[in-house]
Amino acid sequence: MKLVVVLTFSSMAVMAVMILQTVRQELQLRHLRTRTVEHLADSKRGERVITLIKSQIKELETNLASVMGRVDELKKRKAAAEKAEQEHQKRLQASHYFLLRKAEEEMQNVKQHILDRDKAVCIFADPSFAEVR
Repeated sequence: MKLVVVLTFSSMAVMAVMILQTVRQELQLRHLRTRTVEHLADSKRGERVITLIKSQIKELETNLASVMGRVDELKKRKAAAEKAEQEHQKRLQASHYFLLRKAEEEMQNVKQHILDRDKAVCIFADPSFAEVR
């Protein structure tokens, strides 16, 4: 009878240990399942954030492309304006040079005309007067 009692207690002890291990495994599985669900939710949130950021990046790229196009256009306009300004300055200098030469030529003509007139006056003037000399 002692053997039956010992076997019964030992089998109950083994059964209790097995039940405890099973409960512990079930708790671990439940914990793993909740962690898996949490990680899945986190990954879905991360995917949403990634898609949102990708769409924002595409938006920024299109904005950047349009801004860069505008910058290139403005650079071209600036270069054209600078070129036109340089051409205008060259034409202005050429015109100034031409007008200066023309004025000098007219001054020479006027001087020559005055000299010719003075010579003509001197021919008719009497050299005996002090004013004529």
